[in-house]
Amino acid sequence: MVWRRSMAMLCCLILMGVSITKADTLKLTSLLWPPYSGPILVEQGASIAVVRAALKVMGHQLEVDFYPWSRTVKLASMPHSDYLGYFPEYYYETENFIFSKSIGVSSLGLVEQKAHPMNWNVIEDLNRYTLGVVKDYVNIQAFDSMVLSGVQPIEAVTSDEHNIKKVAAGRIDAAVMDVNVSHYLLKQKSLQPLADKLQINRHILANKQLYIAFRNTDEGRRWRDTFDQGLAQIDVEKVIEAALYNQH
Repeated sequence: MVWRRSMAMLCCLILMGVSITKADTLKLTSLLWPPYSGPILVEQGASIAVVRAALKVMGHQLEVDFYPWSRTVKLASMPHSDYLGYFPEYYYETENFIFSKSIGVSSLGLVEQKAHPMNWNVIEDLNRYTLGVVKDYVNIQAFDSMVLSGVQPIEAVTSDEHNIKKVAAGRIDAAVMDVNVSHYLLKQKSLQPLADKLQINRHILANKQLYIAFRNTDEGRRWRDTFDQGLAQIDVEKVIEAALYNQH
C-alpha cells in the first residue's frame, strides 16, 4: 500500500511538473526585423533579449517563432492559436490586443540618397515625394492617414532591404524605416556597397515605443501583467545596448 501510494504521488508530481512547465512558457510570434528580432541574431535580437530577461526574472521562459509580418500578426490573433501575442509592435487602437509596457524605442526616419536629400518641415510636405513603405507595417498615424486618403504617394514592398535598394537606385525618393534597422542592414555584405550613397534624413518622423501585443483574453491579460512586473525589475536600456552592440 505504501509503495502504491508513493508511486501515485510520484505520478502526480510528474504530471504537475509537465503542466507547470507548459504554463510557464510564453509563446509569441515575431518577424525578421534585425537588429530587434530574428532567429539568427545574437539573443535573437534586442527586443527578444528584453522580453526574455523580463520573463526570466519572473521564473518564466519565452518561445518565439518567426514569420513574415502579416502572418506574425494573423497567427497571434487566431482564437485557438498557441501564440498569446506578437512583438515588437507599435501601439495602435484595437480590440483584439492589449499592450505591455514599453520594451524599447524605435526611431522612425527616412532613408534617402545623400546626393538628393529631401527638404521638408511639416509632414504634409512629404506629399511631393514618393516614399517606400513595407506592406502592412504601421508607421505613424498622420502619415498612414495621408496614405489611406491617397494624398501621399507610396510604393509598398515586402522588406526594408528591398526599399534600401530602391532608394539607392533612385526608383523612390526615400523609404520609411527604423534608424537602427537601416544601420544594421547597411552593414550587411549584400547592402554595404550602398552605404556611402545613403543617409537618414535630418528630420525624424517619430520616436515610437515598442510593445508586446498580447491577445485580449483572460490568459493574455494574465501574461501581460506578469510580464510588466518582470519588466519593471530589469534595466531595459542596458539590455538593449548590450544586444545592439553584439549584432553584426
